[in-house]
Amino acid sequence: ICGVTRRSRGRYYEGELQRCRPEAAPVEFGDYHPLKPIMVTDTKTRRGTRKGSTSSSSSSSSSVPPDPLSSMLDGTDPLSMFAAASAITGKKDLGRKRKEKEEEVVGPDFEPWSAKRGEILARFTTTEKLSINLCMGSDRGKAPSPGSSAVSEKVRTRLEELDDLEEGSQRELLNLSQQDYANRIEELNQSLKEAWASDQKVKALKIVIQCSKLLSDTSVIQFYPSKFVLITDILDTFGRLVYDRIWTMCLDPRPLPGIDSFTAEDVNDTAKETCLNWFFKIASIRELLPRLYVEAAILKCNRFLNRSGIQETLPRLTAMIRGIGDPLVAAYARAYLCRVGMEVAPHRKDSLNRNFFDLLSTFKQISGDSVQKQLVVQRVEVPEYLTLYSPAINWILQCIAYRAPEPLLTEMMERCKKLGNNALLLNSVMRAFRPEFVAARATDFIGMIKDCDEAGFPKHLLFGSLGRSLACADPPEIERLTILNEAWKVITKVRSPQDYINCAEIWVEFTCRHFTKREINTVLADIIKHMTPDRAFEDAYPQLQSVIRKILTYVHDFSVLFSMERFLPFLDMFQKDSVRVEVCRSIMEVFIKHQVELTKDPVILNAMLHICKTMHDSVNALTLEDEKRSLSLLIIGFIRMVSFGRDFEQQLSFCVEARATFCNLEPVLVQLIHTVNQLAMETRRVMRGSHSRKTAAFVRACAAYSYITIPSLSSIFTRLSLYLLSGQVALANQCLSQADAFLKAAVSILPEVPRSISVEGKLRSSESFLLDFINNFLATLLVVPDHPEHGVLYLVRGLLNMVQDYTWEDNSDAKVRVYVSALPLLAAMSQETYIYSISKVDSNETLYGGDPKFLSELNRLCETLIGQILDHLKTLGGDEHSTRRQGTLAFSLFGVLLAHGDLRNNKLSQLAVNLWNLSHKHGYCDTRVSVRTLEYIKHQAQQPDMTHLSDTAQRLALQSRT
Repeated sequence: ICGVTRRSRGRYYEGELQRCRPEAAPVEFGDYHPLKPIMVTDTKTRRGTRKGSTSSSSSSSSSVPPDPLSSMLDGTDPLSMFAAASAITGKKDLGRKRKEKEEEVVGPDFEPWSAKRGEILARFTTTEKLSINLCMGSDRGKAPSPGSSAVSEKVRTRLEELDDLEEGSQRELLNLSQQDYANRIEELNQSLKEAWASDQKVKALKIVIQCSKLLSDTSVIQFYPSKFVLITDILDTFGRLVYDRIWTMCLDPRPLPGIDSFTAEDVNDTAKETCLNWFFKIASIRELLPRLYVEAAILKCNRFLNRSGIQETLPRLTAMIRGIGDPLVAAYARAYLCRVGMEVAPHRKDSLNRNFFDLLSTFKQISGDSVQKQLVVQRVEVPEYLTLYSPAINWILQCIAYRAPEPLLTEMMERCKKLGNNALLLNSVMRAFRPEFVAARATDFIGMIKDCDEAGFPKHLLFGSLGRSLACADPPEIERLTILNEAWKVITKVRSPQDYINCAEIWVEFTCRHFTKREINTVLADIIKHMTPDRAFEDAYPQLQSVIRKILTYVHDFSVLFSMERFLPFLDMFQKDSVRVEVCRSIMEVFIKHQVELTKDPVILNAMLHICKTMHDSVNALTLEDEKRSLSLLIIGFIRMVSFGRDFEQQLSFCVEARATFCNLEPVLVQLIHTVNQLAMETRRVMRGSHSRKTAAFVRACAAYSYITIPSLSSIFTRLSLYLLSGQVALANQCLSQADAFLKAAVSILPEVPRSISVEGKLRSSESFLLDFINNFLATLLVVPDHPEHGVLYLVRGLLNMVQDYTWEDNSDAKVRVYVSALPLLAAMSQETYIYSISKVDSNETLYGGDPKFLSELNRLCETLIGQILDHLKTLGGDEHSTRRQGTLAFSLFGVLLAHGDLRNNKLSQLAVNLWNLSHKHGYCDTRVSVRTLEYIKHQAQQPDMTHLSDTAQRLALQSRT
């Protein structure tokens, strides 16, 4: 190898580019279009033609071969086949659907009981001690009921078993906390399931009866709604078990048509007898309340007996409830009956209405002596007592109002007036009916609220219910301001901060929907006035956050938002760090989503900087990386929306301030550096040809910003990439000394690159990242002129020296791969005209002008690099892995010599052939790549100035591993 002159061949880049462009060739498409269906011509006889063929031709030849997929589908795609099948099925089911339409089912727009369960349990709590009394008296000596002779012997035996089981059983649990009580009820629920699973059906019935009796106990009246929820869970379980049991019996000898479409005629006698047996057992329960609840629980089972069973049972059970003396107990019994009624017969509105009207007739009992004495004993105020009715009344009215016509609301309003505008009822009416119905009568409702008795039910709760409807539907435009004024007159007089904010938070949405910033600002001022004394806001963060969310939902113009005098003071009420950051985050998310235009509005900038600084200052040593990343993205989104137009100095000043404000979030600093680099490029583009000195000074200031900021970053590869980027920007702006400083800084920190780095939480080798950076760096060095005081190719030599001294991984070829990558750079530097250049920057092609000394220096450096590569190749070999590495490196160097070397030099040509043979020696080279490379060489040999490659191509042989 010694003595071989390493010369790069001369390149005519423009000519090479022209030869690489493909030749244009006309293409005749005819009628072909990729989206047109393929027409298949059948080549068989007409008798062999399949039904549904896409062609009617029966010729014996075809110019287009049949499509196998089309022929398999008979010309019909699967979706069309399924759609056709559905159409046929739909015609068959038309009669059944007409029948189902008569019995309207409850749709997804109906809020189920399960959605209310958790709210009731959380709202109606107590600290009083509770008790569970499970006691059954003896039924011995009870006279037989009339008609008992008609009862079958089997049924009589079961009734006797029930009487025996009820006898002498007594268990009482005292001094239970609320949680203990719930746990005991859940234990009973589990006992019910276990008794049923072990075929102890009568024991299961006993458990349900015992639990139903507990609903007559109002000794701790504040807890009654939650008790109702817990015990009706057991009733629901029992009803489901009985229904499933009878349904299973119906499967013999043949299954029923469907769980929702069968009739009593489809049910076998055994299932009917079992069903009757259950109803007889329940009818034998002596006490009214458990008999009522248990029969209601299995109401659905009437379907197994006759078609009209449910329609006949609902009025009877409704009438039974009139025998319950306690109005609260009766109200919840009606609620349960309406609940099961909606599940099995939602079309029976007459039953729902009857229950509601019966409920209204019991209101006068509330002021009676019995209820009033009970309230005195338990120390419960009337307003608190009335709220206990809310879940029951709300549910009954929800069932009545479901898909009800608008005139029904008018009727309900009239009934409220007849009852003296009962506040409890009025509240439930407003919550039950559709918001658009309520909104259309908002003024009438306000008049009715004014006439309500304040002592019985607080008016602010009524306005809260009205506000919920108005948040979903719009009242007449002419009435809106009057509605807001009347509502706020009541709300602002509420003394309790918690009651005040609960109501005010609802009406904020109505204000934001229909009014301007003036009204919104007034509302915010009133909230601050009520919530600031005694730091009441600390107990109302959820409501205050809801206020912010509602404002942000309707106000997307941030110049309007931040011009409200009370908005930022409102934010100051969020004193808890986590809550304050969450609020700031929500504001930033809305800003990034809705701020379309770039802004320089000082009102917006000052406010957003304050909000972003709040988020930034929340970061500490314990903050998770995901949280830092999330906050950084929001702040970056704000920075990208700031633009001062052509006032570049003001833009740079903003970046300086932002750097000082967000110094703890590296992604934000990286974004600021990118912004400043873009600013430098934009300045040069806009100010080209004018104020050149001022422009150059500004660009140098941008470079200084980046040069100062980059060292503060912890990620080594982020620093490297930003040094390179900033150097390229400085070079593009003819700031050669600044570009030189950036590139030297990048080279100087290369030894700091660790051998492994963390990527997505896992340690990975840094070698591939370092090689990518060095390759990009080498590409930039082509256009960087040499510094007059540092000698020829000082940056190239400095980089190669760093590569030489860097501690690479053991058994790594990375260093040699850098040398291979440097050879094309040196070859490109030897050309008279460089392949690319920067406007107004004189690269080495101009500085040296093809000086022989410069070319000689390039050749010497190439010799050194090739020598290092060949020495490394000699050290490889032996085991399979090392041999593969040797072949890969040899082929890479061969490619470089082929592309950039002058192979007319015999010794250089021989070196290329030797490298080819070495790469193929052990058969590890990719044959396809080798074949394409050889074809390329033969193709290039046809060029007038490349005929010498013909001899080289003949000496290159393809080998395979044997």
